[in-house]
Amino acid sequence: MIETSSIPDVVAYLRSALAIRERCGQIYDLARADKLEHFKLREDRLGGIVTAVRSELERNYPEGDVPYHSRWRHFSVGGIDREVLLDLRLAPLSAIERARAKLELAVVSVLLDAGAGDSWSYCEPSSGVNFARSEGLAVASLDGFVAGLFGATPCTVSGEALIALTPERLADLFQVSESNPLLGLAGRCALLNKLGEVVLAQPLAFCGAPGRVGGMLEAIAAQVSSDGTVHGEALLTFILNTFASIWPGRISLSGHNLGDVWRHSKVQGAGESDHLIPLHKLSQWLTYSLLEPLQEAGVCVTHLDQLTGLAEYRNGGLFIDGGVLKLKNPDVSEQRHSPSSELIIEWRALTVVLLDQVAARLRIELGENTEGLPLAKVLQGGTWSVGRKFAAERRPNAAAPLMIESDGTVF
Repeated sequence: MIETSSIPDVVAYLRSALAIRERCGQIYDLARADKLEHFKLREDRLGGIVTAVRSELERNYPEGDVPYHSRWRHFSVGGIDREVLLDLRLAPLSAIERARAKLELAVVSVLLDAGAGDSWSYCEPSSGVNFARSEGLAVASLDGFVAGLFGATPCTVSGEALIALTPERLADLFQVSESNPLLGLAGRCALLNKLGEVVLAQPLAFCGAPGRVGGMLEAIAAQVSSDGTVHGEALLTFILNTFASIWPGRISLSGHNLGDVWRHSKVQGAGESDHLIPLHKLSQWLTYSLLEPLQEAGVCVTHLDQLTGLAEYRNGGLFIDGGVLKLKNPDVSEQRHSPSSELIIEWRALTVVLLDQVAARLRIELGENTEGLPLAKVLQGGTWSVGRKFAAERRPNAAAPLMIESDGTVF
């Protein structure tokens, strides 16, 4: 495990949900003052978004039993409960080993879950059905997990197997061809290769089952606070510190890789943090996706609203398509943009703040609190699915309103 005392304060700050909200809040304040280069904010349109999300939530979950927004929802695409099928495979194992296996599946599936692009799909061998985008990636990753692609045996994920994974083997799993291209294939493979190195290099973080990703269960359980639970912020901090070196080199401070952290000329901060804005989308998506396997293992994660919404193109598209965010130069929607561009950074940062506002308004309307309707349920209920519906109504293949150059490691 990373020795946290060796992490500089500025790095620890930039690896926190608090920093995400504070720095994204700066972008939002600039938008309210109409001082952003790329976006005009229409707060008067936010009520329409809240109404749409509430309608979606009540339609999808009329009994109010909204699950967490996590990778596990995608495993039931097409009306097939693949988690039940997985449980049957894992039934001979002990409860702790079943939990390890599910943690491992969640990790590899999330890390493979960057945007697939508009042209790729996966034909599930067992059903013969084609699935695209995030659901297709989920089903393919589950098939690879069950087949033993990521571990020494089926339904395991080991450091050695991840290091040995090649883009060609990953392409075979995802059925990639000239007519079925997948964005960021090499980047996805490199991410898993680096994860394998992390697992082998940090035995204390994976102490429960050395050499396996699921060995982190005990290290996570050790984050239990005085109230007997693991707080959402503590789980995110563990993920950010432990997995820090898997992210491709972008910005580093004092030798520490910052991951999903970017520069914006108008963001202000003390010392080395000046102009830096953290978002940590995949790390938070992973944190949300670990909740259910951890609960099965008896580890209760609370204070989930310490985490933020996910700064990705479905949630972000919701606010552009819903009229809350208006491009000052509409022509940029015809161009492809790097994740490091200030246009994309502003879009993602505004999305984080707006998701908090939607959640707060929904709780007031429904008479709920953060415990009964945490952000993780608002996303699922939810903003993500409304964002996709809005996109499907406006563009072929439900494409995002802005085109992003994906290396398979951000979105």
